[in-house]
This record gives sequence, C-alpha cells and structure tokens, in this order.
Amino acid sequence: MSEGPVLSTSRRSFLGVSAAASAALALRIVTEPMLAHAARHLIHEGVMIDANENPLGPCAAAREAVIAIAPQGGRYSDWLTEDLINQLAQLEGLRPEYVRLYPGSSEPLHHAVAAFTSPQRSYVTADPGYEAGMFAAASATNARVVKVPLAKDYAHDVRAMIAAAPDAGLFYVCTPNNPTGTLTSHSDIEYLVANKPKDSVVMIDEAYIHFSDAPSAMDLVKADKDVLVLRTFSKIYGMAGLRCGAVFGRPDLIEKVEKYGGWNFMPITALVAATASLKDTQLVPERKRINSEVRTRVFAGLDSNGYSYVPSQSNCFMLDTKRNGKEVIDAMAAQHVHIGRIWPVWPTHVRITVGTAGEMEQFQAALKKVMSGTVTASMSSAKPVRKLRNGDLPVRA
Repeated sequence: MSEGPVLSTSRRSFLGVSAAASAALALRIVTEPMLAHAARHLIHEGVMIDANENPLGPCAAAREAVIAIAPQGGRYSDWLTEDLINQLAQLEGLRPEYVRLYPGSSEPLHHAVAAFTSPQRSYVTADPGYEAGMFAAASATNARVVKVPLAKDYAHDVRAMIAAAPDAGLFYVCTPNNPTGTLTSHSDIEYLVANKPKDSVVMIDEAYIHFSDAPSAMDLVKADKDVLVLRTFSKIYGMAGLRCGAVFGRPDLIEKVEKYGGWNFMPITALVAATASLKDTQLVPERKRINSEVRTRVFAGLDSNGYSYVPSQSNCFMLDTKRNGKEVIDAMAAQHVHIGRIWPVWPTHVRITVGTAGEMEQFQAALKKVMSGTVTASMSSAKPVRKLRNGDLPVRA
C-alpha cells in the first residue's frame, strides 16, 4: 500500500533537523494522571475518582479489536493511522490534511504551546483551568502565563482574556472546562476568534465535549479560522490507558504543531480500538446518558445534605468543602475514596470525577463522615505524601 500524504509529511518532519526539533527534546509532557498523583504516592485500590477517568473502560468492540490485533504487534502497521485519520476527517466533514493523530491529546497541546508561545507571545488560560499548558509555557518557552478568572457563570471570560493579553500567542479554552465541567458558549468562542490579537491562535480543548449538549467548534476549523481543536478517546470512549487523540486545524497550523513532534507513531492497539469505538453509534449517547444519570443523583444527594458544588455538564465537578480542601482529600483517602486535587485559586474546592453508581454511593457515604468530622486525615494508613519537585512533572489523559 502506498504512503498517503499525511504519513509522508510526518516522516519528512521527523527526518528534518530543525530548531523546533531541538526544542522539543526539552519539552516535558504533563498529563492528567501526573497531576492527579503528583502530591501523593501512586495508588490503585479503593474508589478512584480523582483523574477524570472513565470507569467503564473501552467498549466491547474496542476490546475485541485490541485482542484481534495483538498477534500483529510485531509490525508497525502504519496504514492503520491513515485509515483512522480518514475516518475522523469524514465524520467531521474535513479533508485528511486537517487531522493529525497523537497518543492522547497531551502532546498536541504541549507542541502547540511550543509552536505559538515565546517570551514575546503569552499563553492565556482560565483559572481554574487545566494546568498542563501552563507548565509547558513556563518551563519550555519561557512565555508569560496569563490566568484569567472564570466568569460568574463559570464560563471562560473571553473578553477579559483578550484584554489581559495583547501579546497573546495562544489562547487555551477547555469546554467543558477541566476542572469545573462548565461550558463556554460557541458565541463566546466565536467572539474570541474574531477579536483576538493578530497571528495568535485559539486552541479549543473538547476532551469532554461528548458528555454535554454543547456544539463543537469544528465549524471554525472548517472555516479556516486561527483555531485548533483537540479531541481524545481518553474520556467518554474509556481509552485513557490506550492513548489515542487528535488535533484538528488548518493545514498550515497543523504543520507548525507537528514540527515539535516529528513522525508520531501510534500504538496499533489504540488505532484499532478507536476505529471500533467510532463505528459503535450507540456508545456516545449511551455513556452520556449513564454519566448524566449518575451525576444527577450525586447532585441530588449533595443538595439534600446542604453541600455546595459547581453545576457541571461533564464527568467531573468542583465540590466546595468550606475548609482546606487538602484536609478533605486526605480524610477521604482514609476512607479509601480518592478524590481529585485543589486549584490554588480555589483552595476550598476539590475536583470529583463521576464514577459508577456504586462508586458514587461510596463517595457520598465517605463524604458525610468527613464533613461531619467523624473521619479525619490522621486516621489514614496511607504512606507519607510524596512532594512534587520541578523535575517530577508528568502530563495528561
């Protein structure tokens, strides 16, 4: 089978020696699991609702595809990459050159930071927001990191983002937002794209889009705007451990991102699992329904106990503990319920991933004990906390 233009372009980028390739060597990728586990020892027991993982895992068709391809694990089978690119392009109404695949969406996020930010071009994001891009901008490109508080409705305040950074190189908008699970309207994204500084790029991270009813920003990609859209199979598709994601954008923008990664070889298990998942037309609506029903029951339980939280349209939400959030995290761990981290701007809020119905029942029971003071962090038998050092930063699901 002859090589398609996507693979040929990637290989040429990989073989070319450039300043971008050299800079990429110093770019450390930070991921959600790294951030989730950075302040404590790795664990794998109890209720794990701290890293925005999907407890349902890959669908049956994806699991079967992984098993079937395993005997071919000794071959590169790189045509599978081209096949999945063509499938995604067709689904989104784009040409294949508008799509690139990566092992998850962490790499294109970090490579976009490297491509579009610098000491002269800032990185602009929401606060609280997903932190990986901030780490990349500060450590790899020495760019100014501009963190703009969320609006009163917990959406990205796009007008404040524009005003805060006339030198912007990259605007990062995660919608639904990680960690709040709240949406930024399509009209606000359109406003940001129309009014941003010249030559800056807007990256819209749609890792959680399938959990919500929100429209995608893919129409802005089709219109050839200065926009990149991130997607991942790590969330609703339950493939966080298999690693498959994509970036969509105008070919010239894609090329700039691609320079920082070279030829991006994809695991064949991830490729066939993603392809099988896309063919299961009931997977997304069914999992969206399950997540919504469980989340609704959790919110009803929180309401009945008078607990405060940020309403979410995703598979995570922020719970206001009304006290030091780290103490609540540790006390919940003593009950073998592991919840997400705090954000410095919201020290009394902790992020909760929506797990299975049974897991969330255990969460509610443990939370009631912790909030009543029946259980404290001192009761935990966990190992000592491992402090995060600068060289420890990991990078995203």
